[in-house]
Amino acid sequence: MTEPDNIDRLFQAMADPYRRSFIERLSKGPASVKELAAPADVQLPAVLKHLRVLEEGGIVVSEKVGRVRTYRMHKEAFSAMSDWIEQRQREMNAAFDRLADLIAELPEEKDH
Repeated sequence: MTEPDNIDRLFQAMADPYRRSFIERLSKGPASVKELAAPADVQLPAVLKHLRVLEEGGIVVSEKVGRVRTYRMHKEAFSAMSDWIEQRQREMNAAFDRLADLIAELPEEKDH
């Protein structure tokens, strides 16, 4: 998967409020599908679809032991997203620095 594809999947996975609530819960520790579905106001099949999107986005990983599937946060879940955001911040700050330099070079207007 290329970096733009990965970033797209990460942002897409984060776009849904149910998925963000699962991420908030999983950031506190692993949880089973049943534990994640309990506070959600959706049916189990929908919860599983949301979890699949999070897993395909690289945000969570799952493990099945017996009949119980447990999800946990992927160790590097947000590093690509964080790197992407930091790069945009650096570019934006550089643009503002160039603008400030140009403004500083403008001659001052004299009041008459």
